[in-house]
Amino acid sequence: MTLPFYNYFANGITDENEYVSSSWPGLNISAHERHIKAQSPIAAQALSSAVYGGGMLELDRIFNIYVDRHYRCDDPPRDIEQALNEWQEPRDQCAGLLTAVRLEHTSIQEYTSDEFGLLCCTTAGVSNAARAGSERTVFDAAANKTIASGRDHSAPSARNLTMQPYVPGTINIMLWLNGRMTTGAMVNAVQTAVEAKAAALADAGVLDSENGLPATGTTTDAIVFAVRQAVEEPQPMITYAGTATTAGAAIGRLVYDTVTESLQAGLYGKRGSGTNDF
Repeated sequence: MTLPFYNYFANGITDENEYVSSSWPGLNISAHERHIKAQSPIAAQALSSAVYGGGMLELDRIFNIYVDRHYRCDDPPRDIEQALNEWQEPRDQCAGLLTAVRLEHTSIQEYTSDEFGLLCCTTAGVSNAARAGSERTVFDAAANKTIASGRDHSAPSARNLTMQPYVPGTINIMLWLNGRMTTGAMVNAVQTAVEAKAAALADAGVLDSENGLPATGTTTDAIVFAVRQAVEEPQPMITYAGTATTAGAAIGRLVYDTVTESLQAGLYGKRGSGTNDF
C-alpha cells in the first residue's frame, strides 16, 4: 500500500502530511484538512479536464479538494475559487479538482528512467460509476435530464426533469511527467491513462450504477497531466505515449495501480467502519 497520508487523516499523525517526489525535483505533495496540494517549483505545461483550470495551460499547483458526498452545486469553479482565497493561494497557474473520496485514500506511485520520471496521484470513488456508450441518464448544457444511448439520443418522456449534473464520487488523477513531450503525445498519454483506468475498474468488477454493465469510469472523472518540458535537461523528446511505448506503459501501470489501490482502500474502510467512498 502506498497511501502516504493515511496516518495524517485517519490517525492524526501531523508530521505525516508531506510527500516529496523522487521523480520530479522539488515536486511536493502535502495533505491539509480539506485538500491535497501538489506543487512544483517551476511551472509545467499541462493538459487538464479539471473543473477549475481546465484546457491547455501552464501550472505549478494542483488541488484535490474534498467535498461532502451530498454536495450539489451549479458553480463548482466558484467554490474552488473561494477555497483558494481562503487558503491565500494565487488563483492563476493552478488546477482544482473536487472529490467525495476520503483523502486518506490518496494513492501515490512513481517511476523513474533515463528518459523521464513520472508521478501519479489518484483518489478513486465509484458511487456514480458509469459505462461510456451505454444507455443511461445524461444532462444537457442547461442541466435538463434525459436518457441517451448510441442509437436514440433522447427519450421525450424523460425530458424537462431538472437535476444538478455534478455529483461527487469521481476518479481524480494527477500525472506529473518530468521530461519532454509533444502536445500530441500529451493527448496520447491522457488516452492511455483513461484506458488504464477503465481496465482497473473492469478488473475490480465495478458496474454502472444505473444499468449494471461494466463501468468505464464515473460521470465526473477528471485528469490533469503536467509535463516539465525543461529544455536544459538531456531527456529525449517523447512523441508517442500509447500502450506500446515506454512512457505509455509507465502511465498505464501507475494509473492502473493507483486507481486499484484507492478503490481497495475505500472498500477496506467500509469493512472497518461502515463507511466508504463508493
